[in-house]
Amino acid sequence: MTPATPADAGRLAALRVEAMRPSLEAAGRFDPVRARERFLSGFVARDTQVIRSEGELAGFFVVRDRGDHLYLDHLYLAAAFQGQGIGGRVVRALQEEARRRGIPVRLLALNGSPAGRFYQSLGFRAVARDALDTQYEWQAGG
Repeated sequence: MTPATPADAGRLAALRVEAMRPSLEAAGRFDPVRARERFLSGFVARDTQVIRSEGELAGFFVVRDRGDHLYLDHLYLAAAFQGQGIGGRVVRALQEEARRRGIPVRLLALNGSPAGRFYQSLGFRAVARDALDTQYEWQAGG
């Protein structure tokens, strides 16, 4: 993993759009232009880590330190790198940091997406839900 730079923004936005496509299409909400712009409007390089495998862009994640919790804003892997345990390693490292600090990890996932099952398998629990998203939280010992 390496810190992102502003020059990475376009490639990361494209990866996000492709990674989200199946879930957003299933929800009837896929708009590639909107998905790209939404990511770029909130892109902060210092909060973003790029995941590479053998020099190839495998994915990225964005963690926002909110003081009282860590917010996992994005975690996306290119299709060729999914199912290899990369995402689980990223989340477990984040959980370990949160455990050391005594704070929870929070995130949102699109309702009905595979992401919800993924996070639940790592000990996250649903704490709130609206028409589009479910908020998940992980707390050490919880």
